[in-house]
Parts: sequence; C-alpha cells; structure tokens
Amino acid sequence: MKKILFATVICISLSFTMDTPVGKDCKCKGTPLYGRVRIVDNAADFRVKIVEAGADLRVRWVEFTPKECGQWQKVDFAPDFTIQIVDFAPDFRIKIVEFSPGLPN
Repeated sequence: MKKILFATVICISLSFTMDTPVGKDCKCKGTPLYGRVRIVDNAADFRVKIVEAGADLRVRWVEFTPKECGQWQKVDFAPDFTIQIVDFAPDFRIKIVEFSPGLPN
C-alpha cells in the first residue's frame, strides 16, 4: 500500500513540475521557434494546434527576416522548420497575434 501511495505522490508532483513543450529559451526539441516556416500536410518537424487561449507560443507572421522568438515567415522553399496544423496531439499550441510574439506571460 505504501508503494502505491508513494508512486501516486511522485506522479502528481511531476505533473506540476513539467515545463511546457516550449522552453524558456524559445526552443522545442532543440530547434529555435523563429524563422522561415513551411506548412506541410505530413512528416513535419512539429505538429501545432492553433488556439485562442492556453498557448505555449504566441506567433506573428512576418514579411521580413524573423529574428525573435515567435516571429515566423511563411515560405515554400528552404524552411528552418516545418509545421503541420492539427487538432489532436500537438507538440505545442500557438496563438496567432499581431503584436508581442514570443512566450506567453
């Protein structure tokens, strides 16, 4: 009984300490989340879900060279990474914004 209680306490405490999939360095799986992005239908580097609340990253689509966290430029060739927009099982959630891209406050 003590082992089950201990395992339950460990699982609950780990669930509260888990970070979001997007690190404080604005990376996911070691990839910086700014730059040239290509949207694909499959075999993407990241699966993302577009949300209005509870986003892991605020994204602003830009026309100029993206250099800051959350600035993405849509391209067809030579992307820095690819994304697939999904409804289920995303790697992280994004909110499309006009101002203040980056990590949510």
